[in-house]
Amino acid sequence: MSGSNSVKNPKEMEKEEVFIGSVDQGTSSTRFIIYDQSCRPVASHQIEFTQFCCEDGWVEHNPMEILQSVRLCMEKAIDKATVDGHNVEKGLKAIGLTNQRETTVVWSKSSGCPLYNAIVWLDVRTSSICRRLEEDLPGGRTHFVETCGLPISTYFSAVKLLWLLENVTAVKHAVNTGDALFGTIDTWLIWNLTGGCDGEDGKHNKMTGLHVTDVSNASRTMLMNLRTLDWDKATLDTLGIPITILPKIISNSEIIGNIASGWPISGVPIASSLGDQQAAMLGQACRRGEAKSTYGSGVFILLNTGESIVRSSHGLLSTIAYKLGPSARTYYALEGSIATAGDAVQWLRDGIELIESTEEVEELAGKVDNCGGCYFVPAFNGLFAPWWREDARGVCLGITRFTSKAHIARAVLESVCFQVNDVLDSMHKDVGDEGEFKNDKGEFLLRVDGGATVNNLLMQIQADLLGSPVVRPADVETTALGAAYAAGIAVGLWTEDVIFAERAGKPTIFSPKLDKEQRMKKLESWSKAVSRAFDLAGLSH
Repeated sequence: MSGSNSVKNPKEMEKEEVFIGSVDQGTSSTRFIIYDQSCRPVASHQIEFTQFCCEDGWVEHNPMEILQSVRLCMEKAIDKATVDGHNVEKGLKAIGLTNQRETTVVWSKSSGCPLYNAIVWLDVRTSSICRRLEEDLPGGRTHFVETCGLPISTYFSAVKLLWLLENVTAVKHAVNTGDALFGTIDTWLIWNLTGGCDGEDGKHNKMTGLHVTDVSNASRTMLMNLRTLDWDKATLDTLGIPITILPKIISNSEIIGNIASGWPISGVPIASSLGDQQAAMLGQACRRGEAKSTYGSGVFILLNTGESIVRSSHGLLSTIAYKLGPSARTYYALEGSIATAGDAVQWLRDGIELIESTEEVEELAGKVDNCGGCYFVPAFNGLFAPWWREDARGVCLGITRFTSKAHIARAVLESVCFQVNDVLDSMHKDVGDEGEFKNDKGEFLLRVDGGATVNNLLMQIQADLLGSPVVRPADVETTALGAAYAAGIAVGLWTEDVIFAERAGKPTIFSPKLDKEQRMKKLESWSKAVSRAFDLAGLSH
């Protein structure tokens, strides 16, 4: 987006440097990016944090470590910008926030301390709770779909909260005494950034943390009504969750509150909050009928369905896309979520030490032209869309004496692309092949983003398996960019029309090279491999 498109007067811009900050709190790392008035990144810093996998299928984060990672990223990014001659402290007009969704935290209102580690979105410890709900409720797994758009699954926050209520004494006690606050990571960060239990505003005035969540994150809890955009009382009653511990639901773009003293940018307003995948959709400027795929620890494909809630009959989720202001229109999306993508590459590095860094996977996989008949299904914690099989576990099939580590590395990359293809196939079935789902040449275009998309081999494999072009933007960190866009809208720096008028920079387009017959054979073999991964949970016990 060029500076001339800004709603600010160009002469004003020459006199004053203007910046928007973006907190991007992801599954494996946190970053803070500072953008100028033309939405160009001027400085950033990123920190990885600890993944706790204390039991099979369990994944936890330390909420305090996440909080500290945000603080350090802010400090380091501001330092870098200052060294480069930017007066960020004076020119920072607002920050936006985007976060890993569904990850669940309960903390003490009085002490500000977490009452248990954050239970991460891909954690599957709640399988037994899900089975119990499916057996007890009419409609089974789809009981809440009409209200919230989501099936009963370990993926979503409500069942994680139920596990905490049933298994953690400190949580039960705090709820009973009125001292508990529930939230996803956006809520935890905003509460702490705006004062927590004992904050100040920089002028020695007391501040109490704001207990809020945005519509995109709330839509992933299984507790929000997609039509009313409020907590659904019938659902809360059914699950036995008290509304008193839930945050207030707000839009994705509005001035939420100012950052408390003690933070590197105290006094600066927080002006947006979005779940990471919705932020990426906004960062890609996806209009109605357009789809984007974000490649990170998992892969998340969203199709903007406009102001219509589309119900899927092919394993997809109905969810919020974005609502850019308290009085703005609400846009919805169809989503397919893939649990394991970048995590599989990290497993090659950390689990079996096949590579020393994640960047090496492209070179290693590129040493062979194909996977040599080897297929890898990364169902480490089950499979999400479109299968929804929590009993699935990872398998590597087709291994022969000929199989090398290069074949395995390529099979891991292919596994990511095969899963995306399956989700997009479901989207085609749900919305059809007509109209805006294709470009003016009659092609389906997949817009991609996320750190893993710098891997050119991965992107070429994706285009080959889709049989359609893959479009990578100039700035692949569209998650952080989307949060910045929403914050800029809230403080009047940009308008929604300007953001959607043009996409920043020149994209890279990957066109398919694999012929249809080869592609169909590979897809058929992949489908067989996936079926072999079912019903393997618990074999190690």
